Amino acid sequence: MPSPIRALVVGAGQRGLIYASYAQYHPDELQIVGVAEPDPHRREMTQRLYGLPSEFCFPTAEEAARRPRFADVAINGTMDHQHVATSLPLLEAGYDMLLEKPFAVSESEMWDLVKAAQTHERHVMICHVLRFAAFYAAIRRLVLDGEIGDVISMQTAEHVTYHHMVVSYVRGKWARAEGGHASMLLAKCSHDLDLMAWMKSGIKPRAVASFGSNFQFRPDRAPKGAGTRCLLDCAIEPECIFSARKHYLDLDDRRNFYVWDGLHTPGEPTLEEKAAYLATDSPYGRCVWKCDTQVVDHQSVVVDFEDGSTATHNMVGGAARPLRSIHLVGTRGEIQGTFEDNRFVVRRIDPRSSGGQTWEYTEELVDLSVGDHASCTSDHHGGGDLRLVEDFLRVVRGEAPSISTTSLDDSVVGHLIGFTADRAMAERRVIDLTL
Repeated sequence: MPSPIRALVVGAGQRGLIYASYAQYHPDELQIVGVAEPDPHRREMTQRLYGLPSEFCFPTAEEAARRPRFADVAINGTMDHQHVATSLPLLEAGYDMLLEKPFAVSESEMWDLVKAAQTHERHVMICHVLRFAAFYAAIRRLVLDGEIGDVISMQTAEHVTYHHMVVSYVRGKWARAEGGHASMLLAKCSHDLDLMAWMKSGIKPRAVASFGSNFQFRPDRAPKGAGTRCLLDCAIEPECIFSARKHYLDLDDRRNFYVWDGLHTPGEPTLEEKAAYLATDSPYGRCVWKCDTQVVDHQSVVVDFEDGSTATHNMVGGAARPLRSIHLVGTRGEIQGTFEDNRFVVRRIDPRSSGGQTWEYTEELVDLSVGDHASCTSDHHGGGDLRLVEDFLRVVRGEAPSISTTSLDDSVVGHLIGFTADRAMAERRVIDLTL
């Protein structure tokens, strides 16, 4: 057996450590040998988790890059605006890289990273994890096999739940440009825009339009009696669906680690300490209508591709149910499904007519929640997180990856649609990408 690929973890946050965890399941394929993380608590936690020597634990990616190369690859899970700055010195130092999305927060940054990867001849794989979910991989295979002919129209949607919308994009770090640095569309929907580009791989977008706004989370929409903080001065808190008490004290949710990140107490904070924090200093205790958020809560994107096909994506924040849906219509049939249901329908045109008046179709339900794919839904990306790492290691070893892996140039297309859509929305015009 070949030696395991040695990896440096850059940014020991949630995403970086999820990808690094592949080493715990497959130590014969991946070995974590270093960490670069500015937070001493996270750095020490990662050091203990993987038994790392202190000389390979760094506060910054730049310091790690200055050392003689001691790993084969870097797993970069830093914050959105840090992706390019932390990647450039490591690419120059000779590291191949697995890089979290969105891999840049501006178009100029995006091209800087592409140029560096080309100049230093490094593999850079962007963490488009939904490509690796069994649901989307199965749909892509059908498209590649010509099951529905040429794709004429594509409709995708993402409904962001009221809790996720509020914790991340209204009260949280992605609410303002100086916090998350990426727009709502790029931060939340770069997956969807990438899927759109991937389904049309090799066919470039030629024009983009977009519309959206913050419809709901603004002061003039605040109900009568709403205060400034849920646990301080709000008369309607017990009935409010956005109550910080309900969201962060009563609800055990996977995203709530963001909420307590700024509460530094010895050991696990008590319920009383958490409540006091929400009532005073925490940004997560603010009234959702009075947070001065800068992001949209809904946005629609329309793309015209160079082959004449079109695609739309609709993001809606504040929905009751999390949902990602896709509907592809081709020259010979269509595919329609919902990611959370882990099933889709394939409809194929049947040329036999009924009474000479009505055209028929055959319908096939593909249910991935049973059978071989059932075990691939264990994470929140349909099993895509660790499948992504598996393919990345194949690429580094020089082996053939799955259909889910494409080049960095392909990843550029989805990001370019996002940057252009935000500009089109701001300028209220259609932007021609061929000029």
